[in-house]
Amino acid sequence: MTTRVTCVQLAPVLSDPDGNIERARSAIRAAVGDGARIVVLPELATSGYLFESAGEARDASITADDPRLAAWSAEAARGGAVVVAGFCERGADGLLHNSALVLDGAGVRAVYRKVHLWDREKTLFAPGRAEPPVLDTPYGRIGVLICYDLEFPEMPRALALRGADLIAVPTNWPVVPRPDGEHPPEVVAAMAAARASRVLIACCDRSGAERGERWTRGTALIDQDGWIRASTASEGGRATADLDLAAARGKRLTDLADVIADRRPELYGELVRPDRGTGRAG
Repeated sequence: MTTRVTCVQLAPVLSDPDGNIERARSAIRAAVGDGARIVVLPELATSGYLFESAGEARDASITADDPRLAAWSAEAARGGAVVVAGFCERGADGLLHNSALVLDGAGVRAVYRKVHLWDREKTLFAPGRAEPPVLDTPYGRIGVLICYDLEFPEMPRALALRGADLIAVPTNWPVVPRPDGEHPPEVVAAMAAARASRVLIACCDRSGAERGERWTRGTALIDQDGWIRASTASEGGRATADLDLAAARGKRLTDLADVIADRRPELYGELVRPDRGTGRAG
């Protein structure tokens, strides 16, 4: 059985949470109306990204129980959909987090705080200290990462080992140089992660312009074989594909090759030794 998955490549407006929440509501409504049952929105979809100070980020932050999010749940309820979206979170302890929420018609089901903060994000946000969620839904098991998290192979692998069928990844990818005709490097990393663990990955990038920054607009839906099933480079575009989430539970490449069963974790100790992060031998 397939499930329609849609990533909406919104253009959040910096420091406009009211407008962004409403724009996201409209996007969810349209996607659900077109049959989407899993909807993914970009990183920091409620706030924009390029804050000049922690104070500016705080002014655009919301809590995970913000009553305006009830409108998102109401739109999700129209089709029994699950929504994954990035937001600028003001925690109960007053700290700011680059977070993603998972909600459905009943409300917010989980919040994930980005663990790997990119560049100047470290001056604005506190890093998450909990592993990302894997949630059972009517359509399959959904895990969540945010942007830079995906560049650490341990993260998508860990979610696959915990049973995720699909990993939803809200992102804000600034343009980086690449040879003509090549995929964005972040998309290449997502394709490799999908194939390495035979898991589906839904990366939802953003569009628009913000303080002179250009965005990759690299939204892509990737299947368990590592192939892009849908993408968009359009301003405000959507990528939609009907995906079989259960197919991600088969980890065999051939009768004798299994990407999970063939692991040799007893030889991977360096992956979890914090004193081995310099890349130097000895």
